[in-house]
Amino acid sequence: MKKLLLLMALLSAVLVSGCGTDSASKEIKLGATAGPHAEVAEAVAEAAKEKGLKVTVVEFSDYVTPNQALADGDIDLVSYQHEPFLNNFNAEHGTNLVPIGKTILMRMGLYSDKVKSVEAVPEGAKVAIPNDPTNGGRGLLLLEKAGLIKLREGVGVKATVNDVAENPKHLQFVELEAAQLPRSLSDVDLAAITMNYVMSGGLSVKDQGIFLEDAAEPLAVMILAAQEADAQKPEYQEIAKLFHDPSVLKFIDEKYQGTIVPAE
Repeated sequence: MKKLLLLMALLSAVLVSGCGTDSASKEIKLGATAGPHAEVAEAVAEAAKEKGLKVTVVEFSDYVTPNQALADGDIDLVSYQHEPFLNNFNAEHGTNLVPIGKTILMRMGLYSDKVKSVEAVPEGAKVAIPNDPTNGGRGLLLLEKAGLIKLREGVGVKATVNDVAENPKHLQFVELEAAQLPRSLSDVDLAAITMNYVMSGGLSVKDQGIFLEDAAEPLAVMILAAQEADAQKPEYQEIAKLFHDPSVLKFIDEKYQGTIVPAE
């Protein structure tokens, strides 16, 4: 009887051990757009190994597909957007994706090859802004904060060029795909560009940036998102924490030299 009980105990221990191994080795697919988001995600995936988590980064080239892949269950998490963009996606697609942590700070800025300050923007200047709903409104808000225009009260991030209430310098707005904005600088006087495209376009914040979003601006704070039903999964919460792991912070500091910083 003693031998039988010992055998059963050993078998139980093996089964428990086996279940733990399966859980730890389960692949977690983390979606991110090409560039800084994917690069930081790779650093997180490397840090996850120390926690016994297998994270595979799935790279995307546009803003819509990652959220759709998450909603469809093709990936487990996404890291590439701010919360207003996520909320807009949910409203348009009837999805239930939620933020579970903050990742990096990606400030939008006004960039120019022709002027060195907001004060130097000429009368009738051509200003390029993103043509997607959230970032287009964000660009207009940035122009307002720079003192170049005034928007209709209360429009916020949903602002369009039709909501410009005051335009003292008679700026001409050019709406372009976000990825085209860095290349537009030779054709316009200034452009409102998000930091990921600043970097992929090889622009210099120091030499070409004339006005940047405040570091506390919610639209500059990037998030990690999951399906609502999965938001509290321990392994996903652990990945959210890993965006602030010392090894990841070191990577961000050395790679981006202060251009991109962790979101607090």
